[in-house]
Amino acid sequence: MSNTTGHNFRLTTFGESHGTAIGGVIDGCPAGLVVDEPFIVAEMARRHVGADATARREADRVEFLSGICEGRTLGTPIAFTIANGDVRSSDYDAFADSFRPGHADYTYYKRYGLRDPRGGGRASGRETAARVAAGAIAKMILREKGISINARLLESYIPPANDSVGGIIECIVSGLAAGIGNPVFGKLNASLAAAMMSISSAIGFEMGAGFAAAKMTGSQFRDKWNPDFSTQTNHCGGMQGGISNGMPIVFRTAFHPATTVGQPTECIDRNGTLHTVTPQGRHDRNHLPRTVVVVEAMAALTIVDFII
Repeated sequence: MSNTTGHNFRLTTFGESHGTAIGGVIDGCPAGLVVDEPFIVAEMARRHVGADATARREADRVEFLSGICEGRTLGTPIAFTIANGDVRSSDYDAFADSFRPGHADYTYYKRYGLRDPRGGGRASGRETAARVAAGAIAKMILREKGISINARLLESYIPPANDSVGGIIECIVSGLAAGIGNPVFGKLNASLAAAMMSISSAIGFEMGAGFAAAKMTGSQFRDKWNPDFSTQTNHCGGMQGGISNGMPIVFRTAFHPATTVGQPTECIDRNGTLHTVTPQGRHDRNHLPRTVVVVEAMAALTIVDFII
């Protein structure tokens, strides 16, 4: 499985939704960074916001095992774990030999010949806790360079009874100098797209004017210059040729709704037999509020990888 992201600043995550713990290893973090532990705690707490979030309650305390001494990074690999405490694996017994619609159950089984049915295993949104912890470290590096990342819910909805909804999250990266990124296959916007699409339930990505640009003329879309090299508009989303131009980087990610909901679900077993299961377990009806910090984390990891 591909569990590592980044080239210069690398994160490898490990663990399953209902295993003993999840965690990660960060390699490439510069030495001497002051680790802001209250900030990490606050970032982890953002994964629990939202009235329609899962009823699963995890402390999400990040325990660092290496790479930090007396509050500063050593430049060596930073390993950390996040314990799984509030697990109820028996809720997924009915899916042990069945594949849920809209989930990665079937595709994981076809790829590996087996899978962990407990809460979706590695395909669960639980894995993103490790990304948020590592993203907090990345944000500390960016903060020292005057770069900020702020995401927000652009579109979100109230879920109907026993059902779920998706939505759109917009993210803005401010303070990034011009000239960051690479042409052709090393584009910064392509890396951001890959990072966002790696998040569970991500279904679409656009930058700047996005798909609306397809309806513009060239004279409407082009961003006219100001004398200081800023632009009068930002239809390109802060990127030209895959390289930052000094304007804010603006992108949006669309997320589909969670597909396990509180109503009977028609599943299929390994023999191709269809049968109906009423799901147990605890599932988000609207996971967008707590996905905002995940979007920021993946953006931070991507940007740091380019500037280190």
